[in-house]
Amino acid sequence: MMEHQHLGSKQSHYKSGNILFMASLQRPEIKLESLKEDIKEYFKVSGWEKKLQNAVYSELNVFPLPSHPAAPPEHLKEPLVYMRKAQGSWEKRILKSLNSMCTELSIPLARKRPVGEQKELLNKWNEMGTDEPDLSLFRPVYAPKDFLEVLINLRNPNYENGDSLSFRTHLGLIQVPLKVKDIPELKECFAELGLNTGQLGIDDSTQVPPELFENEHVRIGQKVLAEQDSAAAQQYIRQGSPTALRAELWALILNISSQPEDILYYEQLKMNVIQHDLLVDSLIYKDVKLTASNDDYYFVFEDYLYQVLLCFSRDTSVLGHFAYNSASPPKSYIRGKLGLEEYAVFYPPNGVIPFHGFSMYVAPLCFLYHEPYKLYQIFREMYVRFFFRLHSISSHPSGIVSLCLLFETLLQTYLPQLFYHLREIGAQPLRISFKWMVRAFSGYLATDQLLLLWDRILGYNSLEILAVLAAAVFAFRAVNLMEVTSLAAAEAVLADLSTLKVMPLLQIFLFATVT
Repeated sequence: MMEHQHLGSKQSHYKSGNILFMASLQRPEIKLESLKEDIKEYFKVSGWEKKLQNAVYSELNVFPLPSHPAAPPEHLKEPLVYMRKAQGSWEKRILKSLNSMCTELSIPLARKRPVGEQKELLNKWNEMGTDEPDLSLFRPVYAPKDFLEVLINLRNPNYENGDSLSFRTHLGLIQVPLKVKDIPELKECFAELGLNTGQLGIDDSTQVPPELFENEHVRIGQKVLAEQDSAAAQQYIRQGSPTALRAELWALILNISSQPEDILYYEQLKMNVIQHDLLVDSLIYKDVKLTASNDDYYFVFEDYLYQVLLCFSRDTSVLGHFAYNSASPPKSYIRGKLGLEEYAVFYPPNGVIPFHGFSMYVAPLCFLYHEPYKLYQIFREMYVRFFFRLHSISSHPSGIVSLCLLFETLLQTYLPQLFYHLREIGAQPLRISFKWMVRAFSGYLATDQLLLLWDRILGYNSLEILAVLAAAVFAFRAVNLMEVTSLAAAEAVLADLSTLKVMPLLQIFLFATVT
């Protein structure tokens, strides 16, 4: 099994700044009596004050608020015991599926590539899409619909015999008592999406002509970028990002500034791919072939997707996010040493087993970033901040369980006739919308609309907007849905979302719904 890398590109970046800082302190004009003020001045002049502010802001966005000092570490991962147990059981199922595939196909989890194979892969690194390996025997470890069945069966044991009256009235598929927002709370949370606020992605939202708003918004965006302030960029992007500024704004919000060591780190991951063949590589190939390669928007990025996802699977820095993820990285053992912890390694090295549709988290980013190492950094940060929550069982407000419950609650509360009609004909709305939310709508919306949606995910540091949009789609197609008489017919009505305009749908649902 391959050895772990611990380069830690961000740490090395700050280390180099530290060396410069120490060198500047040794200059003769620095006096001990004014050291404090001199240090402050140095930070301002050198730009490190802003970098440190952005780093702190980034950490605050990622890590949960401090829990009770006596709380055990697993509470940081997930405070509810039954959620932790459910996630543990789900992980065992995934591993069983992976191991059975390994046994059936007589393929090792990992092997060192022969030198000839290494050279061949290196030569075709930028055109892996032309390769046509036989993947017919490989199958995705799981698909979203398998995961949905697990969530449907989730129960809080404390509620089994005496559940509260208010919760019994929830008639959706998700039967766990979590607190989710109602429309008045969502209005407050997403205040910048209001009808009287200018938005990119809406042609006639305010009294201000769209072109005037857009020009002014671009001007402000350029100023935000010049200031290099992550917090300001996050606030700004809530009204949408101009296309020309989006790549830089997202990188600023995610606190990613590509340094030479970041490129070196990416190259090291690449060499790990060249040297070692993992079973999950075939799962990645298969997923790209089944999803992005067949998508009208994304098929051209097939090579990028292989490069990014293969490197991602080797990146041990991703393991850090398991500190606040309810999931735990799978372990594998050196042959013949099963159960001996000193011979255990995480498999794959990043701890993330890809599932059907996983490559669609990367595909939209290919429109924004054309340097593979930059594309890689952005995807990795998006994953450890947001996407991991869409395929792990937790009580977090942005976790997939809460999103499902929020979606069902919004429909049942504000579109009761539609909700009951679909339920009566055996077309529970969540069975249709789940795949949209798990993929963050990637592959379902037109790319320009998807990027406007992801602007808001970054702007609000929340995935709740996915559930709101899913409910808004049902509201928009309500008249047609009231006429269907089966799940298949309901799915047909909602089969194509590529013509939808995201921002008008969200605004109408949130701010024009009677509450």
